[in-house]
Amino acid sequence: MSVLDVSKPSVPRRPSGPQAALEALLADPSGDPIRRALWLDGLDRQLRPLLPPALAPHARLANFERGRLVFVVDAPVWRAKLRLAAPGLLDAAQSIGLEATELVVKSTVSPPAGAASPPLANVRSRPMSKAAHEALQAALASLHKPDPSDSGDAS
Repeated sequence: MSVLDVSKPSVPRRPSGPQAALEALLADPSGDPIRRALWLDGLDRQLRPLLPPALAPHARLANFERGRLVFVVDAPVWRAKLRLAAPGLLDAAQSIGLEATELVVKSTVSPPAGAASPPLANVRSRPMSKAAHEALQAALASLHKPDPSDSGDAS
């Protein structure tokens, strides 16, 4: 007599979670922009190490289309330095199979993605309302833990 083992599923189960969701999204034609973003990110990882070490954290590949490599930098000084590195960068891009013929560099006021965020000292703050100030003080007071030596036990 044969006994069926119900503890093992007869059909293999697909993994669930973020990886399965990404696979499902990429299987759909609507995943094309995500595939392109992943490809550009991989291309950026290949090209950025070829930049001068001082420049690399300030530059990010933004696009590649019709032979144009488009980089974004976080200040005009890096734009000038990247333009000086253009011939070597174009040669490197061609060596990995890209038909790159031109380098375009754009500046932005915010750091490129992946770069360090600005220090909090540069962030402007608005004055706090009286109610918000009181709520913050109450929250801070509730976090205060009494000192164990002040337990009130008189020995």
